[in-house]
Amino acid sequence: MGDSEEGEIWTQQKRTLIDGVAERLLNGDLDSKIQAAIDIRNILRNSSVKTRSKFTAAADVIQPLVSLLLSPNQHAAEVSLLALLTLAARNERNKVRIVTSGAVPPLVELLEFQNGRLRELAIAAILTLSAAAPNKLTIAASGAAPLLVQILSSGSVQGKVDAVTALHYLSSCTEATTPVIDARAVSPLIKLLKDCKKYSKFAEKTTALLEILSKSEEGQTAISNSDGGILTLVETIEDGSLVSTEHAVGALLSLCQSCRNKYRELILKEGAIPGLLRLTVEGTPEAQERARMLLDLLRDSPPEKRLASSVLERIAYDIAARVDGSDKAAETAKRLLQDMVHRSMELSLGRIQRRAASCTPSQIPPT
Repeated sequence: MGDSEEGEIWTQQKRTLIDGVAERLLNGDLDSKIQAAIDIRNILRNSSVKTRSKFTAAADVIQPLVSLLLSPNQHAAEVSLLALLTLAARNERNKVRIVTSGAVPPLVELLEFQNGRLRELAIAAILTLSAAAPNKLTIAASGAAPLLVQILSSGSVQGKVDAVTALHYLSSCTEATTPVIDARAVSPLIKLLKDCKKYSKFAEKTTALLEILSKSEEGQTAISNSDGGILTLVETIEDGSLVSTEHAVGALLSLCQSCRNKYRELILKEGAIPGLLRLTVEGTPEAQERARMLLDLLRDSPPEKRLASSVLERIAYDIAARVDGSDKAAETAKRLLQDMVHRSMELSLGRIQRRAASCTPSQIPPT
């Protein structure tokens, strides 16, 4: 038997299998529907995106699976969720069809469920569906976000990771008429950022959300009032990835721009200057600009007497051009600024050590 004949027989077998599964899912009793949902997942678990698309086109299984989500039988809800997640994996069209078939309201109900397994699957489903741009507005308006914020405090480790990612997707929904998250998210986000690796993808998403929250007065107050809130952002500037440092300095800049008198000392107290100086040299272009703006706001001198960071760079460039010529000026200027940053950090550390040495034990503030 030739390859084409084997392929044709396999196609016929698969079509018969798909038709049987769809029939049981549509018209069978509850046990038959549960088994059909399990079969769908088993058939598609290791299949290609193309196969998933063909399966969905051949049998309209999404709507009956969404209906099964509403079942009071927890096992039925679980297997339908698993089947829907399998259909949605790496398939944008299926993600959109699942939402347009009415999956979001039952998923939101499951986010409130006490059954940990079902809630974890619902979080994963909201995350997966939120990745598709056409779904964001529907999910953002569904009431899912406040429940995801609650999970930041009470969920499992995986649940918290998925909740942050889902909120990160939803926060980019420009069509939403109200903010997706509010200041209640600040405290759990700060705690999560404090406990994670600052250069991780998770930290990047967490700091992105904190930067969004730092734009409102309530968010600014929540960041400054959170235990270690400003310090955690300063530590992210020192140890984070290019993306997380950009968001962290953006959040601190929002605070200082909103009320310099209120936030300047709080930021200085946490030792932000060395990290900001380094960022003016090593950060992304956006992070460099934000760091310069924040450094200008943190200086003691009044605005009209401040030496702007851009002026400092221009001076370094002019010196470099005279020494090494214009061809190498940019590289030499960067090296000069790096030396200045390191020297500034050494001087700051020296001043702190001298101050500590001159204090009596009773004068040293408690740590």
